[in-house]
Amino acid sequence: MKKFFKSFAYAAHGIAEAFKQRNFRFHICAMAYVIFFAARFYGFSAEKWAILLIVCAGTLALETVNTGLERLADKVTEEHSHRIRLAKDCAAGAVLIWAIFAVVIGVFLFWDTDKFMLIGLYFSEYVRLALLILSLALAWGFVFLPEYINDKKK
Repeated sequence: MKKFFKSFAYAAHGIAEAFKQRNFRFHICAMAYVIFFAARFYGFSAEKWAILLIVCAGTLALETVNTGLERLADKVTEEHSHRIRLAKDCAAGAVLIWAIFAVVIGVFLFWDTDKFMLIGLYFSEYVRLALLILSLALAWGFVFLPEYINDKKK
């Protein structure tokens, strides 16, 4: 039983490692905005929510697998290796394929000109627009600042 619960700690550590990656943090922010807009402006059915959450979870899961593969590949050798580069590129390509189809699915789920008008009206209030802009600035910082800080330390 102890091993079973310990496995959750290992999994959490893996997620924390993925969190260090810029692309993972980008997907977290994108997911937050998508869920906000879906909850605030769209009356999704249970089926549409399931599709949306599967797509979001799949993106994060693939980013986590990609991070794991990159860490493993970097441990195998620090020297340039054509095969390791290909493995890393394939893992990144899998994430890209998923992300492209996530966008396509998002278009199917969210494309509604009436909702676009409603969203435009909602953000026509200056306070809401200012909060949206502030949230985007904070999201940008969340995604890119850790990388910038780490580069400055080097």
